Amino acid sequence: MTALTLSSSSATGLRADAVVVGVAKGPKGPVPAPGAEAVDEAYDGKLGAVLEALGASGGEGEVTKLPAPDGLKAPLVVAVGLGAVPAKGAAYDTEALRRAAGSAARALAGTKKAAFALPLEVADDTAAVAEGVLLGAYAFQVYRGGADAADGAKDGAKDGAKGGAKGGKGAKDKANGAKAPLAEAALLGAKRDKSHRAAVERAAVLAAEVNRARDLINTPANDLDPARFAAAAQQAGKEHGFKVAVTDEKALAKGGYGGLVGVGQGSQTPPRLVRLEHRHPKAKQTVALVGKGITYDSGGISLKPAGHNETMKCDMSGAAAVLAAVSAAARLGLPVNVTGWLALAENMPSGSATRPGDVLRMYSGKTVEVLNTDAEGRLVLADALTKASEEKPDYMIDVATLTGAMVLALGNRTFGIMANDDAFRTRIHVLAEAAGEQSWPMPLPPELKKGMESPIADIANIGDRMGGGLVAGLFLEEFVGDGITWAHLDIAGPAFNTSGPFGYTPKGGTGSAVRTLVALAEQAAHGDLA
Repeated sequence: MTALTLSSSSATGLRADAVVVGVAKGPKGPVPAPGAEAVDEAYDGKLGAVLEALGASGGEGEVTKLPAPDGLKAPLVVAVGLGAVPAKGAAYDTEALRRAAGSAARALAGTKKAAFALPLEVADDTAAVAEGVLLGAYAFQVYRGGADAADGAKDGAKDGAKGGAKGGKGAKDKANGAKAPLAEAALLGAKRDKSHRAAVERAAVLAAEVNRARDLINTPANDLDPARFAAAAQQAGKEHGFKVAVTDEKALAKGGYGGLVGVGQGSQTPPRLVRLEHRHPKAKQTVALVGKGITYDSGGISLKPAGHNETMKCDMSGAAAVLAAVSAAARLGLPVNVTGWLALAENMPSGSATRPGDVLRMYSGKTVEVLNTDAEGRLVLADALTKASEEKPDYMIDVATLTGAMVLALGNRTFGIMANDDAFRTRIHVLAEAAGEQSWPMPLPPELKKGMESPIADIANIGDRMGGGLVAGLFLEEFVGDGITWAHLDIAGPAFNTSGPFGYTPKGGTGSAVRTLVALAEQAAHGDLA
């Protein structure tokens, strides 16, 4: 990952390959943002005019490269758009700073060192820029560059994010002109006090864990099946001091986990249920996180149509987010107990696969008529939710790439939030937005339960097509223990970016929901979730 430092040097005096400055969209053209004063002076106060002549406006995400004038030790200036100039007395939006830093970091791939002279008024600004740089510089290069990358791929299947780094080293200059990520970034203008240093340290942990999730999501299913995902979790636990327990297919069958066994029985790679645990002696609350971990989803017997299979390695994004969040909580030493549950299976069609019309007996004892084997995520989550409920956590949140219906409702960048408590749903929405993750509160209309009625079982695994994302939430609610405050995050839209990169978001796995889950754990550590 990119090395990050705080520097007291000026933008003109630091030796670097590039200097990044912010530029805002003013009423009469681009306006240099705070932090760019020295660079603007080097252009004789005409930086805005030069950028305008080059067609720049200062709009969000806009990146303009120009040769540095005399007086700068760096040969290149990179101007990145921050959007509209804030109202008088107002500060730049932290998410705008995060995205701008990410855009610049991506644009500087192949560069050894860059200085970021962006507005850093308070520690939150420093945190945003640090996160943006570290997330924007991410590159998944495990499968590029021949033998070295192949070794990285093997390591990646074994221990998650580490393999990406190893593969990247071998791949940086070899295949398809791929460039290595920005190696080093210096943040200029931030106070070097305790709050700003803490902001950078937290950002480094957060970005490392988001990138762990991204690596896992981007790893193809032939290198990441349920057993190897479980092994990656065990390795992370060893590294960062949290407990990991794995339940294999024999124990799942013996324990009556009908959902996990039923979904996984069509595959040659059997299912796993993984329990993660971060405990702190001063913890007063417990948060349980449950992640859908379908390492590949063919749809099962209800096979997906052509064009819908190619990205289905990402159907374990929820489990990746949970692993990353628990690891972050452990690394940050949060005074809260966090358990993570990874419901891992591969959904494949075969002679042994669950058929439409079959009835599964779940871990809770409820029976489910499987009308569509492509509605499998809710089946593995149901078992994990029931098991997690036995420990009576104060709060329980599940995360899943669950329904295409949620993508239709909210698009590709926003996840839906459902909950059995309106205040909790609102709290998650507020935390997600502050963390830079787009989300929207969604209802759980009780009348939609009727569509899941089954003539032969307690419940069917699908209901009405209209409102399908909400139906899935209602199904999951059936498996939440009494008295537990619960929320469901459907991240089907933002979990995997099939279009071009933007801001600090790469193409491919995004690590969606990791930052929200960490923010939730931090709030619980301070007793502020109630």
